[in-house]
Amino acid sequence: MKFLSFLISKIFFKNLFRAIIITAVFLFGSLLFLRIYTHHGRVRQVPDFTGMSTEEAAKAAKKHKLQFEIIDSIYSQQVEKGQVVLQHPEQGFNVKKNRKIFLTINAVKPEMIKVPNVVGLSLRQAKSLLETSGLIIGKLSFVPDLARNNVLKQKNNGIEIEEGDSLKKNAIIDLVLGKGLSNQKTPVPDLVSCDLETAKQKILGSSLNLGAYTFDETIEDEEDSLTAFTWKQNPEYTEGYRIPLGSSVYIWLTVDSAKLPQPDTITIEWKSGIME
Repeated sequence: MKFLSFLISKIFFKNLFRAIIITAVFLFGSLLFLRIYTHHGRVRQVPDFTGMSTEEAAKAAKKHKLQFEIIDSIYSQQVEKGQVVLQHPEQGFNVKKNRKIFLTINAVKPEMIKVPNVVGLSLRQAKSLLETSGLIIGKLSFVPDLARNNVLKQKNNGIEIEEGDSLKKNAIIDLVLGKGLSNQKTPVPDLVSCDLETAKQKILGSSLNLGAYTFDETIEDEEDSLTAFTWKQNPEYTEGYRIPLGSSVYIWLTVDSAKLPQPDTITIEWKSGIME
């Protein structure tokens, strides 16, 4: 009875009211503290740091109340040395105040590659080894030799290079190959509908050189150039047609599918069951 009397007494309700007030104040204060501490609802868009020097990136970060950290460097020809190449988070991403933006800059010194020895290898083996090493096959030239399609010399800018020499990453390696002792020829590959990279690989795989490639007026930006495909080539593809090893092949690229050769069609009309 005493306990029930206490539950309905003024003292109980007074203490209960105080407890509710204290709890409400505590909860409100905690939420307010968390809102201030976490900057709740206060976000900003990440600016575009690419192409900036580290000094410019520091100013941009300070202006937007952000921080940045350089986490890596690569060698790229797309921007100047020492400028930002990549960033994370990307431009336009919503972040809170003082968020750290991670940057990758273009190395001041280009990445150097140790040249492997491809002399004595077949063209296919040399291509695989050079590309794995970060180098690019350039011009192919052929000379009479018993070892047909085997590498006899490797050159850079006309100078013969040896295993262990250092070159910039993505340097061009020209190869001198044997063509046998006869006037060896190779089939012309069919390049129509191929993108530029596929066409290059087909030409190289046929022991030929890409003479030049031309984009037509439909190519307006870099994205178009990446999706462009070959609509014309010289020499043209003809089954059984062969040309000397090392010959040049020229291609023209477009994004206009109407320029592609159209298959022959025959229109047949039926009238009253009779073929016209």
